[in-house]
Amino acid sequence: MQGIARVIRSCQETLKNAILKDWHARVRANRESIFSRFGSLSSSTDIREKGLENVTVADVLGTKGEEETGAWLSCLSNDTVHDAVKNMAQHNIGSLVVLKPGQEQLIAGIITERDYLQKIIAQGRSPKQTRVGEIMTDKNKLITVSSDTNILKAMQLMTEHHIRHIPVIDGKIVGMMSIVDVVRAVVEQQSGELKRLNDFIKGEYY
Repeated sequence: MQGIARVIRSCQETLKNAILKDWHARVRANRESIFSRFGSLSSSTDIREKGLENVTVADVLGTKGEEETGAWLSCLSNDTVHDAVKNMAQHNIGSLVVLKPGQEQLIAGIITERDYLQKIIAQGRSPKQTRVGEIMTDKNKLITVSSDTNILKAMQLMTEHHIRHIPVIDGKIVGMMSIVDVVRAVVEQQSGELKRLNDFIKGEYY
């Protein structure tokens, strides 16, 4: 009887290992597929260990290396649309915060790829003869977050207002967050959840 019990336990262990091996392979393949589409955050340990309810906009900006504001995040309302779009293309971004001319650099609104397509290309206007202030979204309609805003709240705002880019304002502009940045943060956090589940299955949690 003891011999039969040992054989049964051995079979059970073999089956368990086979299931775990297949599960690990599926998880790795799924993660590689997701990361190949959205990319990976450069420093995501904190995000993986935090729950999404504890991840802030500052955490996401930190992984992008945007702790310091660059002049490329903004343009002036009297700049030409051509110059603004050229700036976007050079820095691979989809929007710019628009500032009023002057030393105070007050926020006037935001210009996005969508503004360019709908108000310049679709209407046959000249980007070199049109000022940013003529096509931007005015500050009265501008949706913003602060660096301490929770990522879930930021996601809710972007979803409700159908926007893909949201400026981060702490008295002054400190960064720009896109919906892709939000998706990356969610993917990274979920990968941390998968790792913890994996550790639990393998018995590394008590």
